[in-house]
Amino acid sequence: MRPPPKLAPKLILEGTRLTGKTELAFALNEHPRLVGPRKYRYHSPLISAEWCGFTNRPWGHGLINFDESEAALARETYSTWLRMFELQRYYSWLVDRFHLSTAAFQHQAGRPFDFGWIEDRLRPLGFGLVLCLREPSTFPAARAERLEVSGNPAQYDDLSVFLREQEQLRELAARSVLPVLELQVAGRSEAELAEEVADWCAASDLLGLRD
Repeated sequence: MRPPPKLAPKLILEGTRLTGKTELAFALNEHPRLVGPRKYRYHSPLISAEWCGFTNRPWGHGLINFDESEAALARETYSTWLRMFELQRYYSWLVDRFHLSTAAFQHQAGRPFDFGWIEDRLRPLGFGLVLCLREPSTFPAARAERLEVSGNPAQYDDLSVFLREQEQLRELAARSVLPVLELQVAGRSEAELAEEVADWCAASDLLGLRD
């Protein structure tokens, strides 16, 4: 009997804050339709461009919000992640915010960010984009829920920032050469959202790579 095809989905979750990307990423990283049945927990790659690793302070600069002096560092970091994906192409990778979030932030800062070269390397690896969205009217309730646990509540004072970024991300996703799923998150459980993503991956042939 031939073994079943190897599951090695590669997904980038994009979206503005308060759209549940990180919670969904954790759910997807343990979903049996994406990574197979598990009888015990083990390490599985889940990375983020939101890590603020460029400066030695909380909520400092990173791969999304770098300044002009850090542009070369950001490009090298992206190149490093891409090379890691290429070297381990037959494994699953879940990414919580990546190049579209960078392009949106840098555009607002007046520094256009070319992400074409990134997608040229992501596409042959079978990456897909999941764009997490919510209706504008649902942001206040999401903020209230987040304020109960946030260590930096001031970042949620102005919801108009998130509304603008959400529209920017939709425009950027429309320009992407990767398969894109627009996922409405408001009023839905993580399990429901994960099932929709799994259905989309199966229908889009994104569960693994063919030799």
